[in-house]
Amino acid sequence: MQRREAVRREAVGSYSCEQCGRPLSPEYKFCPACGTPRRGVSYVRRVSTGNPAIDEILEGGFEVGKTYLLAGEAGTGKTIFSLQYLLYGAKNNEPGIYVTIDERPEMLVRDVRNFGWDLQPLIETKKLVILPVRRYFTSKMWGREMDTIVNNIIEELDRRRREIGAKRLVIDPIAPLVTTYSNEVAWVREYIRSLIFSIEEKLGVTTVITSEVPTGENMMSRYGVEEFLASGVILLSLSRVGNSIIRTMFIRKMRWTAVNPTIYRFEIERGRGIVLKEPLS
Repeated sequence: MQRREAVRREAVGSYSCEQCGRPLSPEYKFCPACGTPRRGVSYVRRVSTGNPAIDEILEGGFEVGKTYLLAGEAGTGKTIFSLQYLLYGAKNNEPGIYVTIDERPEMLVRDVRNFGWDLQPLIETKKLVILPVRRYFTSKMWGREMDTIVNNIIEELDRRRREIGAKRLVIDPIAPLVTTYSNEVAWVREYIRSLIFSIEEKLGVTTVITSEVPTGENMMSRYGVEEFLASGVILLSLSRVGNSIIRTMFIRKMRWTAVNPTIYRFEIERGRGIVLKEPLS
């Protein structure tokens, strides 16, 4: 009995609040004295970004069922990041849907294979589906009311989601699902808001949307609303350091995640994708 109590006290003593030092039982997630969360305890379900270094920064990855914005100028690696996210999921029983501008799936598969990733087996086993915007969505959008457009897009995505049991979604980029109908700023912003909310509410997938930022512009998104609706914002950039151009990543926003405002250098490696390097001082 005494030994059992000693073991219990030892176990309790091995968990202490980092803020006030109070010993905590292993089942405590918060310190009852000061309310500080215990380190290493996750309170939300997360899915991997496909990059272990980024997952570590994000306390495990993206929150399940939320939407994340990946923004940057042309050539910064948005599509590579997006496909890496889907590829990881497809290989780990989390099938995904990739909505692309108008590139034919067979051409995309060929180009990605040249990079070192073979998507064809994943498509054949229904771990991945590629949906070109023009083929599957444009006809559903012309001359219709906003609610009808959003509902039609969600219905098509939901049909595909059920076919393969999709857990992940990428819209790369989101612009073609917008500018095919209207360029009025107020309409566009309300439309994007409705689309994102509907995806989260009705599909339950974890979504990455990409937005191309015009070169030289100090913007986080194309329409100025995506960053407010998304649960997280990752900015990819090209930066000059001396006589060299490097790629950088800055996690501008990550809701309910303790992320330091740090700029990281990254490289794109054939067959691996985004590889995070050292933080820039």
